[in-house]
Amino acid sequence: MSDVAVATVRRSAPARTPLFALTARRATRSGLLWGAIFGILVFSSAVSYTKIYTTGAERAALAKAFGANHATAALFGPAPELQTVAGFVVLKSLMTMLVLGALWGLLTSTRLLRGEEDAGRWDLLFCGRLTSRRATLQALAALGVALAALWFVTALFTIGTGHLHQVKIGAAPSLYFSLVPVAAAGMFLAVGALTSQLAANRRQAAALAGWFLGASYLARMVADAGVGVHGLIWATPLGWVEQLQPLTDPHPLALVPIVGFTVLTLGAATYLSGTRDVGGSVLPEHDSARARVRLLTGQFGLSARLLDSTAVAWLSATAITGFVLGLIAEQAGATISGSSVQEVFTKLGAPGSGATAFLGVSFIIAAILVAFIAAGQIMAARAEEAQGRLANLVVAPCSRDSWLIGRVLLALGLMISAGLVVGVAAWIGAAAESGGTALTTLVEAGLNVVPPAFCLLGIGVLALGTRPRWTSSVAYGVLGWSLLVELIGGFGSGSRWLLDTSLFHQMAAAPAVSPNWGTNASLCVVGAVCASLGLLGFRRRDLVGV
Repeated sequence: MSDVAVATVRRSAPARTPLFALTARRATRSGLLWGAIFGILVFSSAVSYTKIYTTGAERAALAKAFGANHATAALFGPAPELQTVAGFVVLKSLMTMLVLGALWGLLTSTRLLRGEEDAGRWDLLFCGRLTSRRATLQALAALGVALAALWFVTALFTIGTGHLHQVKIGAAPSLYFSLVPVAAAGMFLAVGALTSQLAANRRQAAALAGWFLGASYLARMVADAGVGVHGLIWATPLGWVEQLQPLTDPHPLALVPIVGFTVLTLGAATYLSGTRDVGGSVLPEHDSARARVRLLTGQFGLSARLLDSTAVAWLSATAITGFVLGLIAEQAGATISGSSVQEVFTKLGAPGSGATAFLGVSFIIAAILVAFIAAGQIMAARAEEAQGRLANLVVAPCSRDSWLIGRVLLALGLMISAGLVVGVAAWIGAAAESGGTALTTLVEAGLNVVPPAFCLLGIGVLALGTRPRWTSSVAYGVLGWSLLVELIGGFGSGSRWLLDTSLFHQMAAAPAVSPNWGTNASLCVVGAVCASLGLLGFRRRDLVGV
């Protein structure tokens, strides 16, 4: 065979690592984007500190207020060395980067592992010499490349910020600090990879990983709340990352449990991938069961049945969150009275002191959970269409309008229920300590978190009706933007017009203040108008698959 022929054959031969190349390309783009977001958060935190706290007296007052304050430690993590720019950067950005990095990790791994398998794209690869275990190893190696991209961009921004004249953070501490989102993302990439083997589909895999993340965050919150169980910090992966203590008092030994957990979890995921069939799962699925026809009398009943397990999961999550917030509110809020933290909380819209001020700020966590319910329900509706299940309904006596309206009403009912549950659970948690906050006040505060989520739901319906393939990007994009703006502007560093673009910023800090029902009504009107326009668009367009 001639050299030209040999070269032609080599060029046309299939790549030995096709899955690695494909997964790396898709995951790395996401890693670069989130690295830039984390870098912007670091830059904003550092610059805002140099502009807001310009004198030694102001910085000393900030350190005195936040340094040993259990309320802010529960929400944002410990706050050492606040007389320095580095200490403030840790306070404002560490916990945010940690949680968002973990979310990015579990969602990325479940999407590119279980999601690709569910879509049937891995089946074609297995027609050749690629096995399930090799495919998983290639995908995990590609996710490692995305982690490296995340760290590189975050470190680049952090080093650049550190070189500013007013900031003065060295290159080595900046590189170490950039490990924070990478450590959290790496552990939860591994968790997502493991749940992708355990669960029967991507949605279940993401839910399992999300439950683990929620439990880890709540354990970390209780450990930092000053209720006498700080040792609990070593029982949660998020606590291990917190113990790295970047920029203030580095403890690299905390990397040992982080690396060990990640390696063991990835090893378990790789092993399990070779023990199951393609499309199968480790946790058993019930192929047959006793017929249950409850609610199956029409399209609305079917949608309600499809929602029941999801509703139980979300209501349980909001109940636990509300109970924990109420449980620690009294002790955490006691440290606010008489300190400059009271002034900061006032700037955040929660005047006063004590448990109500703490809950007024911390109920943003409940608002985020309810907003995730809205985004998740829009994505569930889109999945029914994309995977062809909706087509089986609309060929029967079921109109598109009734299907979409039914899904929106069910989502709204679930969000309202979640708001009620978080309020009641917070009251129960507070009553377990010493009480003091009325049930009606906390129920109102729980309902107050629903309007931003309903507005997000309407925006998602508009995307579903007009640009269905953009539904995920629009819903989670608006949610992510609102959260990012609220975090960046939380300490007074954001401009008013920028803060107004956040759905969460429109929400009054109840129960510290009374809910602003006028603003809440405006959010609901915007959501209803967007949903109506989405319904019109959905009525006119063709059904669109994946």
